[in-house]
Amino acid sequence: METKVAKQGVVQLLHYIGEDPSREGLRDTPKRFVKAFGEWFSGYKQDPGEILSTFFEEVGGYDEVVMLRRIPFESHCEHHIAPIMGTATVAYLPDRRVIGISKLARLVDCYSKRLQVQERMTVQIADALEEHLQPLGIAVIINASHHCMTTRGVHKPGVDMITSVMRGAFLEDSDARKEILSLHHDRG
Repeated sequence: METKVAKQGVVQLLHYIGEDPSREGLRDTPKRFVKAFGEWFSGYKQDPGEILSTFFEEVGGYDEVVMLRRIPFESHCEHHIAPIMGTATVAYLPDRRVIGISKLARLVDCYSKRLQVQERMTVQIADALEEHLQPLGIAVIINASHHCMTTRGVHKPGVDMITSVMRGAFLEDSDARKEILSLHHDRG
């Protein structure tokens, strides 16, 4: 879609809510809004495979959990285009491959910067790790506040939604699962 058409759509929405798009404070709003949409939904232009394409196989025999927790993210629900604000914990138990930790944060951004439902986003992150790293275990835990529920509808601010995906060792081995959950919750 052309930027011009998108801006015209914003002008129509401003008219719809009873505003005058030509007033001083709103004259540049269509341009700013379209630019913001480009930032909010930049994940559509990112390839998770490319993010995870560089990995290391020589890790000095390291074979324990790799975890990045409290990764902040911003997303938007696909039902109302309302913000979803939260944090993600992404962990894996390497087999032969490890990636730079910034890649885990970039992977979260890749999927969060799309219209989403939290359950699907949790699975997408796990699927990408499984496909490209082939680790012995994967854990993805997402904790988020959904503004479609806090600022409209039932109006329940302060409510968080938690989703998780456990695969491999973290699903099959109860001790490994306890360890990952303990590391996730540790405030130290």
